[in-house]
Amino acid sequence: MKRVFQPIDPPARLLMGPGPINADPRVLRAMSAQLVGQYAPAMTAYMDETQALYREVFQTSNEQTLLVDGTSRAGIEASLVSLIEPGDKVLVPVFGRFGHLLREIAERCGAEVHVIEVPWGQVFTLESIVEAIERVRPKLLAVVHGDTSTTVAQPLEGLGEVCARHGVLFYTDVTASIVGNTFRTDELGLDAVSAGLQKCLGGPSGSSPVTYSERAVEVIRARTSIEAGIRTEGDTTSAHRIASNYFDLAMIFDYWGPQRLNHHTEATTMLWGARECARLVVDEGVDAVVARHALHGRAMLAGVQGLGLETFGDLAHKMNNVVAVMIPDGVDGDRVRGALLADFGIEIGTSFGPLHGKVWRIGTMGYNARRDTVLTTLAALEAVLRREGAPITSGGGVGAAYDVYLDVDRSASAATSEATRASSVVPDQQSPDLDAATAGGAAPEGGAA
Repeated sequence: MKRVFQPIDPPARLLMGPGPINADPRVLRAMSAQLVGQYAPAMTAYMDETQALYREVFQTSNEQTLLVDGTSRAGIEASLVSLIEPGDKVLVPVFGRFGHLLREIAERCGAEVHVIEVPWGQVFTLESIVEAIERVRPKLLAVVHGDTSTTVAQPLEGLGEVCARHGVLFYTDVTASIVGNTFRTDELGLDAVSAGLQKCLGGPSGSSPVTYSERAVEVIRARTSIEAGIRTEGDTTSAHRIASNYFDLAMIFDYWGPQRLNHHTEATTMLWGARECARLVVDEGVDAVVARHALHGRAMLAGVQGLGLETFGDLAHKMNNVVAVMIPDGVDGDRVRGALLADFGIEIGTSFGPLHGKVWRIGTMGYNARRDTVLTTLAALEAVLRREGAPITSGGGVGAAYDVYLDVDRSASAATSEATRASSVVPDQQSPDLDAATAGGAAPEGGAA
């Protein structure tokens, strides 16, 4: 009998784990748009717009700000394979699973990798990283900004200056932290940054926004080697070419630049989605998006603590967008996750390595960084834990989260009242600014002339 395959119809889920999260419906709508030719004027215009939008997202003026086709790991690998030559020294501070990933990729690039470590849940002091830089003298410092495996973010302030002073390239992966936490590429002195869409940017996995300083571009361009099938007379070939063709940033730069080098066919649907992710962030305002994640992350943290649950990791360095919750003694963590999924359609995560089966990771990211999702998740978690016989505080989760929201509501209401009182004061004389704006019969914005 012939097997019949039905159209895709995924079950309804509220994804409140460490990512991926539910994509913003506006991103999904953008991704349903029709394809165009890869060199059509509309296509190259959208590519240029995407670059401009991600300069704002990354808070950078870097010309080479673009997308690498593939998941966030593609951006990591493109960065490292294009910057590292065999034998180069690379320093990797490891404080969670994804530091180990940077180490492995660097080793696969043939680097001489030096590692410093702290226990999972902690971060490095600036002094400890500086000491390692001065001791190792690496070509590249590769550090994760926010590691979802531990839910903490490594402070990066001060490292850019140290790296510049010692001639060290400075790379970070911000997949888990970008726009959920304050991050400004140029202010931090970074040379290379890679990200992904599936967390705070509110999109699907499959496209990796990246940005590179002029210093990093110079290193990458020095290894330019145009592939034979598209090489013309006078094109550069390098004896130390980048080990990957697909992740060869020197050629990818020319694909995204005015030369429009035929390197690959852009993943058009992912471009539509990545552009919309950035457009929505820029429209809301980068600082406002970070503040939204901070608010709902604070409410989720208060909620799990209000239930009487313990959290894992250094809370002083916790990311805004995810919290690690210790699984109570006597509670089957996987069974709780299963009940949340089966009975409430809510997905939360566990972790990796030494934390596997010991913590739950609950995210408040992107489109899901909202009041209703936080309160719904806390209410469902309480219900499941009560059935498991866990000693929790009845109503404590939603109640504690409500307290966070009510404090913010009161502050906003007070600010609105103060602004209203201030605007109701009629000045004795019209302000010069208003005089200038209305001179010659000009109508106020939104009014009729």
